[in-house]
Amino acid sequence: MRLRRTDVRDGWTLLHLEGTAPVGVGGVRVPAEVPGTVHTALHAAGITEDPYLDDQESAQAWIGRSRWRYRTDFDLDDLGPGLDLVFDGIDTVATVRLNGHELGRPENMHRSYRYDIRAAARRGSNALEVDLESPVREADRRSLELGYRPHVNPHPFNALRKMASSFGWDWGIDTASVGIWRPVRVERWTARLSDVRPVATVEGSLGLLALHIDVARADRDRRLAVSVTIGGRTIRADLGRDTDRIVVDVEVPDVRMWWPRGHGDPALYDVTVALIDVSDPASETVLDVRDQRIGFRTVHLDTTPDEHGTPFTVQVNGRRIEVRGANWIPDDAFPHRVIRDRYAARIGQAKFAGLNLLRVWGGGIYESDDFYDLCDERGILVMQDFLFACAAYAEEEPLRGEVEAEAREAVTRLAGHPSLVILNGNNENLWGLHEWGYVSRLDGATWGAWYYHDLLPRIVEELAPHIGYTPGSPFTPASSGLGDDPDHNDPRHGSIHIWDVWNEKDYLDYLDYTPRFVAEFGWQAPPAWATLTRAVSDDPLTPESPGMVVHQKAINGNDKLTDGLLPHLRLPNDMSDWHWAMQLNQAAAIRTGIGWFRSRAPICSGTIVWQLNDCWPVTSWSAVDGDGRAKPMLYALRHVNREQLVTIQPAPDGLEAAILNDTDQRWDGELLLERRDYEGAILAEAAIAVAVGPRSAQRVRIPDEIGTASSPERELVVAALHGVRALWFFAEYRDSALASASFRAEVSRIPEGYELTVQARTLIRDLTLLIDKVDPAGFVDDALITLLPGEQTTLRIHSTEELDLETLSSPDVLRSANQLVPSVQVMPERPHVRA
Repeated sequence: MRLRRTDVRDGWTLLHLEGTAPVGVGGVRVPAEVPGTVHTALHAAGITEDPYLDDQESAQAWIGRSRWRYRTDFDLDDLGPGLDLVFDGIDTVATVRLNGHELGRPENMHRSYRYDIRAAARRGSNALEVDLESPVREADRRSLELGYRPHVNPHPFNALRKMASSFGWDWGIDTASVGIWRPVRVERWTARLSDVRPVATVEGSLGLLALHIDVARADRDRRLAVSVTIGGRTIRADLGRDTDRIVVDVEVPDVRMWWPRGHGDPALYDVTVALIDVSDPASETVLDVRDQRIGFRTVHLDTTPDEHGTPFTVQVNGRRIEVRGANWIPDDAFPHRVIRDRYAARIGQAKFAGLNLLRVWGGGIYESDDFYDLCDERGILVMQDFLFACAAYAEEEPLRGEVEAEAREAVTRLAGHPSLVILNGNNENLWGLHEWGYVSRLDGATWGAWYYHDLLPRIVEELAPHIGYTPGSPFTPASSGLGDDPDHNDPRHGSIHIWDVWNEKDYLDYLDYTPRFVAEFGWQAPPAWATLTRAVSDDPLTPESPGMVVHQKAINGNDKLTDGLLPHLRLPNDMSDWHWAMQLNQAAAIRTGIGWFRSRAPICSGTIVWQLNDCWPVTSWSAVDGDGRAKPMLYALRHVNREQLVTIQPAPDGLEAAILNDTDQRWDGELLLERRDYEGAILAEAAIAVAVGPRSAQRVRIPDEIGTASSPERELVVAALHGVRALWFFAEYRDSALASASFRAEVSRIPEGYELTVQARTLIRDLTLLIDKVDPAGFVDDALITLLPGEQTTLRIHSTEELDLETLSSPDVLRSANQLVPSVQVMPERPHVRA
């Protein structure tokens, strides 16, 4: 019998079992989707509102404090020699029964569960029930059983193997939902492939593939074989009757290497593994088939101490990779809703932003295979955290066994993806142990060290030796010589997180750091206007109106937004202006930080900005909001992540131009330098020959006559190399003589929508079309464009709406920094900085 899979998707109902609930919920069976959650089922049934709107978070808190039952019936016409019920994901603590027989009690959202149902199943109709415990009450109960362990946020998420951010985060809604969040199916089989784990390595031009294959048998009398097909070659191996595990080695000559984007083709090979019944040589039968795509590459994390400290450098195929990354959180608070098309859209936005790495953060989930498949195809590197974040974790049972089981399953599933180059032990737990006062609060209790320094590296070495491992982020490598218990956020050593800037300082303080690798840093802004006004119905809408406060999760977040804005722009009283000012300030902060860090190459080997995406409509650090709309920050990333970049930075003796060339070609030519006034007049100029080798950087001192202003409030520096341009403004927006924007605009139809051409009569800074204000589904190909007098730009607008010039050029849609500088008030004592 060939393996047969039957999805159990239909006929599910949901029943409230216990806990306080609104009138009309108790005793009522509600239709439910699987995969799904309680929240989404209740909303689909019209019982609750969209949990993302206004303060539905509080209104629906009862859901996570209740017990629930999922139920369905499914038919079986053939029980088969092997008969399993498979759950790819249950969230989280549950009891599973079939026809009244208890099958098991899963308690880990991050694992799958397989039950042999031959004793419980029957021909015809079968009744399946899944009772789900309250996650809030379970987390509280288990925190008492395991013993208190410190954590961020209100709920003890660290006592339960559930998506930590399901309980809320400083950007996330507290849903504490439960459900059957991944598919359920019945499998009938004689023998099956239980695991296929590829380990792909390279020796010279030879690709070496070791396929570790595990087989399950329902009938020991059958003779089995496996065949492996890759690159036009098929290799076959017999399994003895007592053999359930085999390693098939395949050589691929003249192998095409998998490269990250910007370095070459992300070459992939199709691999087919077939399990064959060879009991009768005259009529062999294929029992199970597994298809996947793999890539050949090498990975090395260089942490060899040097004269600057300890690097954290990612090398792929022996080549140093300048990491331009972003952190990834679950793309929805209800992650079952994130399907392949949505992954593709978000990873497409990452590519648009010039990113070459996504870090899957440890308070979320191991994403579906679609995520990693798309990263494989597009050459996007992945750093995958094991699922520990911002807390201490007990090392005792039952948590200990659950952690090992989930880690083994995750590494086995993900090992074949060439995009996965780093497995990371945890998020901020090593650093936080001392930084957040956890040592004294633990009072000698275990906190997770055994996981990060023993268990997880052993699992990676055993199951995925071709993938790099680091115990945590941030992390100071042992090679630094700082001892067994160093400060794990030292800019001189390893990877660091920079959060004091957002929390306490101004974004110009990024320039005080010369880090080796930045794995987190970021700046907040509200979501796109269409997203904000869909989710928050306050009237009037203000930064501090009730719904806005609910959709701002950062501690003192609005105060930090204001404090971070005022050094650069005045605080607007109009809500639309406030919204634009905060989005612009976020974009300016990120381009300042990344521009500076990149200019420190090769000392700094990369950045991973916090964060690419959001899980609901919220004011946060994201470049793409919870409805999938680009914020101006996404365009700032696109500009500052160019493979060839010119940026102007302060130096001890004035200004310098940093020229970054992350390509395989030399970048030679004359660097043109000008000091201009805001009317466009050239006040001083020079040309300096530069020769920047492949994958290298060069810094050029800017002559004093160009780098020193006569009137800082009305002058700037322009540096250009082969059309790649950088600007330096001597004064902040608010302290400058920036006049009202004057321009000529025209619009024309194109197949995708429109082209809007804007020609500047005056200096226009950060010209941005907020297309969502007139077409929530629209997209613009560029933003944050600064035009000198006489220059023009053309924006390509993707839209199906009927739009005209008056609409597109209205002051609330076509935005610029000029609009936020209503009057000139020169304050020369402020530091001179670039924009």
